[in-house]
Amino acid sequence: MRTLLRVLSEDERVQVHERTLRILSQTGVRIDTAQGRRFLREAGADVNEDLHIVRFPRELVESSLELAPKDFMLGARRPGWDLQMNNGNCTMLIDGEAMFILDRHSGERRPATFADWLETTRLIDALDEIGLYWRMVELPESGEGSSIPDLIKYWRHLFRNFSKHVQDGLSTPDQAPWLLEVLQVIFGDKETIRRRHPLSFLLCPQSPLIIDGPYTDAYLALLGWDVPVSIMPMPLMGATAPASLISLTILGNCEVLAMLCLLQAAAAGTPVIYAPALAIIDPRSGRYSSGAIESALTGAAATEMARFYGLPVEASGLGTNHHVPSIQAGYERGLGGFLPALAWPDILVGPGLLGGSMILSQEQLLIDVEMFRMYKRARRGIVTDEEKWLDDLIEQVGPGGNFLGQRSTRTAIRDGEWYVGKLGVHEPFETWEAAGRPSLRGQINEKLDHILATHQPLPLDEDVEQELARILEKAHEL
Repeated sequence: MRTLLRVLSEDERVQVHERTLRILSQTGVRIDTAQGRRFLREAGADVNEDLHIVRFPRELVESSLELAPKDFMLGARRPGWDLQMNNGNCTMLIDGEAMFILDRHSGERRPATFADWLETTRLIDALDEIGLYWRMVELPESGEGSSIPDLIKYWRHLFRNFSKHVQDGLSTPDQAPWLLEVLQVIFGDKETIRRRHPLSFLLCPQSPLIIDGPYTDAYLALLGWDVPVSIMPMPLMGATAPASLISLTILGNCEVLAMLCLLQAAAAGTPVIYAPALAIIDPRSGRYSSGAIESALTGAAATEMARFYGLPVEASGLGTNHHVPSIQAGYERGLGGFLPALAWPDILVGPGLLGGSMILSQEQLLIDVEMFRMYKRARRGIVTDEEKWLDDLIEQVGPGGNFLGQRSTRTAIRDGEWYVGKLGVHEPFETWEAAGRPSLRGQINEKLDHILATHQPLPLDEDVEQELARILEKAHEL
């Protein structure tokens, strides 16, 4: 049977839900978008315009949960790479928004550049385990305060070099028409975009209990296009959240459900991904502790709450406090990702970043992909199909025999009964020593060099390139 982790009992999930409903109805959430408050007032919420506090009746929350689709597709430009949510599959989403890169040639930490972003975008396009894009490093060309021409250049480079699903966001509503024009050039008309969902939007409520104005209004400028939303509040236990794991889970749940209600009030049936990143403080310093083992538990708890509601889920894991690939990074990331993976979300967030998600490392990215392959094997569990019992073969071989030459052994190797690793040392000491004691990082860098030298992203059609050039020229003329 498949391996399935559970960190919350059925009763505990019900309690998280009931306590969430009480907080939302009695305390409420501060919502700093006038549009959002208007939509919620029309849907039956209690709105205090002076304080921007919105209280959510139980009926509103539960009806909003019913309106949110339970399965939908995240589309991709590359054929065969559409991702069906709530379909029993799991893919990876790279961690994002780093400020630095660990240069794999010099070993130095330095500010990340556009060239680093471009190279890593091509790298994740080549890795089958990564099914979605998120911006790995902060870029002036794509963030708050960017000019419209800079944003169009960014989107053009993005879609040229990444052909799977894109998860990204906007900073201001005035950017929305330009994004929609770019999407139509690449993917087709409005109905095609509504049906295929080639882009999903990331929204991050602020903890505790705040929905911000500008980013939410930027999404609301896309209303009518059925753009899926990944709702990712980031409450920090002991700082912006109370100091217990269960209360952290409740607060994150409050913030996800408040945003879900706003989105359903704005456009019933908006696709939503449940994605709280339930984070932990380091009690020694007060800083965010990316490698805390408790994050593994909260990633699993978030997945279980999403399943309680029947929603697709994007779970966080694979963090570390260390700044380079190392023993500490290995055990923190390995354990931090393992529990959320066994809970089996639709999307597992986290590969590639070190130092509290501030440092991009292409080497770590390949290590994380290898760990994900192992997680998938662990999740597959102990298969108990009739042909796997082999008790008749045990009787046939008998005492003192061996099974190495049996047909069933060869078959098991081919059908994945065990995982054959793609990285690391798997030979005897003498073989490894005779080869000059090659390092894992050396092996990884050989793989990186090969991937980056050989992978060719799916190109945009020439007429698409011409239309994007026209849009860029129009933006420059404003």
